Amino acid sequence: MKIGFHFSAGAPKVPDARRLKLPAFVWIPILALVDTVVIELFNHKAFTSGLASMIRFFRYFPLAFLVNFFMVLVTLAPAFFLRRRVFWCALVSAVWIIAGGVNGFILMSRMTPFTTADLTVLNTGLDTLPNYMSTGYIVLLGIALVGLLVGLVLLAIRGPKSREPLRRRMVTGLLALAVSGGALAGVWVTALRVGQLSTTFPNLAFAYEDYGFPYCFLETWLNKGIREPVNYSSADVTRIRQEIEKSAPQKTDPQTDVNVVYVQLESFMDPSEIQGLQLNQDAVPTWHALEKNFTSGYLRVPVVGAGTANTEFEVLTGMSSRLFGPGEYPYKTCLQDNAIESIAYDLKALGYAAHAIHNHRATFYTRNTVYANLGFDDFTSLEYMPWVQRTPRGWCKDYVLTDQIAKALDSTENQSDVVFTVSVQGHGSYPTEKVIEDPAITVEACPGTINANAVEYYANQIYEMDQFISELIKALSDRGEKTMLILYGDHLPSLNLEGTDMKSGSLYKTKYVIWNNFGLPQKDQDINAYQLSAEALGEIGISDGLMLKFQKYCRKDPTYRADLQELQYDVLYGRSYLYDGESPYTPADMKMGFAKIKIQGMYQRDDVWYVRGENFSPYCKITVDGKILDTTYVNPELLRIDEDPGTSDYQDLVVSVVDMHKEVLSDTE
Repeated sequence: MKIGFHFSAGAPKVPDARRLKLPAFVWIPILALVDTVVIELFNHKAFTSGLASMIRFFRYFPLAFLVNFFMVLVTLAPAFFLRRRVFWCALVSAVWIIAGGVNGFILMSRMTPFTTADLTVLNTGLDTLPNYMSTGYIVLLGIALVGLLVGLVLLAIRGPKSREPLRRRMVTGLLALAVSGGALAGVWVTALRVGQLSTTFPNLAFAYEDYGFPYCFLETWLNKGIREPVNYSSADVTRIRQEIEKSAPQKTDPQTDVNVVYVQLESFMDPSEIQGLQLNQDAVPTWHALEKNFTSGYLRVPVVGAGTANTEFEVLTGMSSRLFGPGEYPYKTCLQDNAIESIAYDLKALGYAAHAIHNHRATFYTRNTVYANLGFDDFTSLEYMPWVQRTPRGWCKDYVLTDQIAKALDSTENQSDVVFTVSVQGHGSYPTEKVIEDPAITVEACPGTINANAVEYYANQIYEMDQFISELIKALSDRGEKTMLILYGDHLPSLNLEGTDMKSGSLYKTKYVIWNNFGLPQKDQDINAYQLSAEALGEIGISDGLMLKFQKYCRKDPTYRADLQELQYDVLYGRSYLYDGESPYTPADMKMGFAKIKIQGMYQRDDVWYVRGENFSPYCKITVDGKILDTTYVNPELLRIDEDPGTSDYQDLVVSVVDMHKEVLSDTE
């Protein structure tokens, strides 16, 4: 008898690998959860500042977190329709993580988080990337992005495929969208009702911390413009206009012989405003001397750490940028094709010439377009400046502005001028390592939340800006012309400050000073940025223009805030009832650069051609028959052509001012 044993029945079975895989309705929500957590780690600066803000978010705003989770999940849900589910989820997750990472990086350099408005200035952001990252890091970033792209392409071509039939994928896809979308809607409504979400963001940075990145980023996309006021009508706008005219004096005697010069100082503040900060000497002695002798005070601005253009918008127009959608730049939206009342138009109506100056690129915030819609006769940007000094971070120093302002004032004879100047030297980011070998300003004591090296770098930049202010005042005084100089900081610097760090108790208060050389009385007060022009110009009897009058004489009216919103809506989005149905403002015929570029001759030496002329800059290129030639800047009177121009007659040549993106800003006639 043969005896044997059969073990097959009890032997352990090797599991089917397919059975070990998590079903899509499990791993996709898990992926959405992971994506959301990583995004919020960036949003709450957990990698640099710890988990305290993130824990607060989970503790006090759990419904807001769920809204963000379901938003991410809804974008992943279309994977159920597809065979290449892994590819879709990888692609969508990469987009979310990159957006979250960009937000985290931006928050390291400024206090304003990443918004859709930043996408409208993408080219400018890429241009300034070397100011924030070393070349090595930029190269590594480029390699990482290329690697990610290659990985996604490989997933699309060779990645795993779902074996489910089309009909089943359609059914599960629709079900996934319905469930995730329904859950999102339900939680969203609940969160709004209990106050864990809001559609208004008085403080954009705090809103991102409280409500989460995906939700807030979406709001900056969907919530734009100014909402139509409930009482908006021809009758109500007429009421406001009548109240403006009634409140304003019947007769004024404007001093139109006064030059008015604005200088918006990039990230400028008095360091002594930071509690606990001690420097080896006063970083802004000129500013302190001005505060003692001239009108000054706190200036409430709409932004912190970034957003220069919005403070600029308020000062120029008398309108509030906070009435727009969260994070919106009017320069990139409604002012692209709207000419509106501004100080330039108001003063030009009194015989002034209007000039704009900025020691940075003309296309930054599309100023080369917007300034024409604000009434400026000419705009001199970096591309029209023959020589500049730069900070260790690559920003142009403000010393160049003294000469540029003087040239603007000299460009008109027997005519008063308004010169609106925007500086850039104080721009972040501020290096956390020591970069200035022998600084004039050193830090002796610094609050623990602030990097001492960053403060030292910043303090030395504004020390030089303060010296620029001193030189400018001397230059204006030496001219012997009646002049008003309006100085103010556009926003606080991005130094990881909190409101409690400031003596003012707010991150939205800078300072202003109004200097003059003809004996105006000192009237210190705290005002909003959109009230500054009305207050300053009112001191010389100028309040022409309805917005100027409104801001000067109606600030104490009980309906002031509501009326301001209605006026802004009417002018920018409504039916122009304020002007009887038709705006009186049309875009100015703005010239780029007030100093005319001229060609005076050309000559050849050693097979190289040279062009003689006036007011050349490093951005000048010789053009022949529409072709831009390889041109080298030698000095303000000389350009070298590094290829055959094909002509020996200088009258065949055109000088084009070309920015770094090859955009032609202007040509000689």
